[in-house]
Amino acid sequence: MAADTLLEQSSFWDQIPSSWKNLLDQGELDAVKRSIGTNYQPALNQIFRSLVVPPPMVKVLILGQDPYPRNDFAMGLAFSVPAETTTLPASLRNIFKELFDDLKIERANGDLSDWASQGVLLLNRTLTIGKDGISNHRSSGWNLITERIVKYVADNGAIAILWGNDAQEMQGFFKPEQVIKSAHPSPLSAYRGFFGSKPFSKVNDLLIAKGEQAIKW
Repeated sequence: MAADTLLEQSSFWDQIPSSWKNLLDQGELDAVKRSIGTNYQPALNQIFRSLVVPPPMVKVLILGQDPYPRNDFAMGLAFSVPAETTTLPASLRNIFKELFDDLKIERANGDLSDWASQGVLLLNRTLTIGKDGISNHRSSGWNLITERIVKYVADNGAIAILWGNDAQEMQGFFKPEQVIKSAHPSPLSAYRGFFGSKPFSKVNDLLIAKGEQAIKW
């Protein structure tokens, strides 16, 4: 059997960083794996990349919906794409436009790993999508797993950036002063409240007020 096929058939649980295992449920992950089989992207070793941030170190949550449908974009971090990507997805371009308008920071590299390394959890509510980029996995059980993660970071005092209605369904886990919300950065909605919302400076103001290090966006 080919090595990539063996990897696809291995356990999701084995990919979870040890620091998160006591907060998650192996049975729920096994149920998701049975539901989606091998029809998923990103690659198995990237699905849980957002969890590279240890639970107590999460300062900020940016909550997305699903992985990008293109397999050369999806990399396990919400809104992020690989560093070598030359044409950024439209939502990410809008995020960078708002970042420049907010803090005068100009980014061209779409890999947001540097945000994650500072305690920003870039989590999608659904962690996989079909290999065809069309089949959604929202009914596969991912919501149970990601809600556990959201609830933990909320209880631990993380600041939530919630863009769009889908992400804002999770705001009840957070105290009002922990939430920064606006329209989604998608071209369909960015001009309805995302542009001008200044989420990056607002996050840093809240972190500094708590005596924590600001994020270098």
